[in-house]
Amino acid sequence: MIEYIKGEIKQLTPTYVVLDKSGIGFFLQISLNTFTEIQSLQECSLYVHEVIREDAYLFYGFYRSEERDAFRKLINVSGIGANTARMILSSLTVAELESSIVSENIHTIKSIKGIGLKTAQRLIVELKDKVSRSGLSAGESLATAAGNQVRQEALAALQMLGFVPSQSSKAVNAILKEFPAMPVEQVIKAALKIL
Repeated sequence: MIEYIKGEIKQLTPTYVVLDKSGIGFFLQISLNTFTEIQSLQECSLYVHEVIREDAYLFYGFYRSEERDAFRKLINVSGIGANTARMILSSLTVAELESSIVSENIHTIKSIKGIGLKTAQRLIVELKDKVSRSGLSAGESLATAAGNQVRQEALAALQMLGFVPSQSSKAVNAILKEFPAMPVEQVIKAALKIL
């Protein structure tokens, strides 16, 4: 199984890239997010997901491993194939997708081309536990980074209101553990009820 391919970009469009590695041109289908990351590069390294079918041998390339991890979780959802997963990751970043799943924002997911109401609901049901436990990606995701920003802003506000930092931290951590996508103002309001 191929983990990644590093090579010179020979051809690049918003949907695919051809990487030259030792005289062999690898055709990798990509998302718009990956296209944005590599469009100004002459050489790049892409994480690979292989799809081997009876009639085709396909490569999907991802600039970040988090995006590949999200892709792999998406294609395990009933009714979502590789092309639909790529469309989802072209429409939303991994962080936006995680946030939409955690907050059960069906409207955002349904707005993606090719995703209907039932598929959006199934995606949320099948991935919500995986997202709330560990994120769609293996490492720290952008959603986690956004959560840290919300946490810091909420703690600063509570400290300015005169609350003890250790108690504020416990309250905010408990709230964000249960509602990771909650906006900062709602975190503060919820913490005020606890403190």
